[in-house]
Amino acid sequence: MQPRTFARLVPLAALLLALAGCGSDEPSGSSGGGAQGFTPPQVPMLQSLGAGEGSVNLVAWAGYVEDGSTEKDVDWVTPFEKETGCQVNVKVAATSDEMVQLMKSGQYDAVSASGDASLRLIAAGDVAPVNTELIKNYGDVFDALKQQPWNSVKGVSYGIPHGRGANLLMWRTDQVKPAPDSWSVVFDPNSPHKGKVTAYDSPIYIADAALYLKATKPELGITNPYELDDRQFQASVDLLKQQATIVGEYWSDYTKEIQAFKSGSSVVGTTWQIIANLAKADKAPVEVTLPKEGSTGWSDTWMVSSKAAHPNCAYRWMDHIVSPKANAAVAEWFGEAPANRLACDQTADKAHCDTFHAADESYFSKVAYWTTPIKDCGDNRGQVCKDYAEWTAAWTEIKG
Repeated sequence: MQPRTFARLVPLAALLLALAGCGSDEPSGSSGGGAQGFTPPQVPMLQSLGAGEGSVNLVAWAGYVEDGSTEKDVDWVTPFEKETGCQVNVKVAATSDEMVQLMKSGQYDAVSASGDASLRLIAAGDVAPVNTELIKNYGDVFDALKQQPWNSVKGVSYGIPHGRGANLLMWRTDQVKPAPDSWSVVFDPNSPHKGKVTAYDSPIYIADAALYLKATKPELGITNPYELDDRQFQASVDLLKQQATIVGEYWSDYTKEIQAFKSGSSVVGTTWQIIANLAKADKAPVEVTLPKEGSTGWSDTWMVSSKAAHPNCAYRWMDHIVSPKANAAVAEWFGEAPANRLACDQTADKAHCDTFHAADESYFSKVAYWTTPIKDCGDNRGQVCKDYAEWTAAWTEIKG
């Protein structure tokens, strides 16, 4: 297998997030812990693993469920089907919002949810708590990915971690000197790179501004970039409106960002490690860093439907996809850090886990993983924070 080649084949929007509003499924509940501060509907958890039902219906990001049809030697589905007798059927979703809607239909057994979708699924009762004792490979998942705000509520796990990554700062080394170590380079209204700054095109990017303000304007009292009250939110929005005056292009298609950095129409902005790798492979003179203020990022989670018709096959799939060999294969193909620590010994590219900082918890301690913004601030402020619907409205205003 050629590592990371899949990222060349599909739009970036199909790989990660194209976020949508929370709507009526938004968690509310009492204050005290953000995602931990609401009470999900009571949904039973599978207590024991029974015989497989013969098939499993999945909703997934492109590149997460490969059976050799995209590229012959990229296949972790066929071994699973042969071992378990569970025939895999997959619906590739282009956005988190589409995933939420598909899971509401009750036609699918499991989903590879990102952080913005997972809380909506939990709050609506569309996914069930996961009995991690039935997932033998769960014990080898990095501890830092377990029991997190996007995959658990009040100590109850609602999914199995799949992989993770950080949103990084990328720049052209021949244009941006000295090498930047701060997000200030993309927020400075007097930037010498005006018109050549690029930013991620999504409402969730508001969290990037909030994270920067957390470090540079402590008087705002921002502790979590996804839990913003009116003052904190407005400051973030104002910063992004200011930034809009120097942004040349907002990107959501990885191919366009690579081309922009190759041509020099973009010289600095937010990116992913996989995009930087591909840009370098295409001879673009770029480097990346995780700035001193930290960064946002993502961690995806396999979740099982509360209406699953094939729960036993769904559990077998979740165990398989985080097994060392399969998790290594999907991490390389997609371009991310694997969730299973033993996967690092199974990658074709022996430098893969170093490149993606798979075992570097000091690195990921600086990453604020995408989480659905909700009204509950998670502290004594109560329900005065801005929810995702408000983030979406603000993003439209920011871009003008």
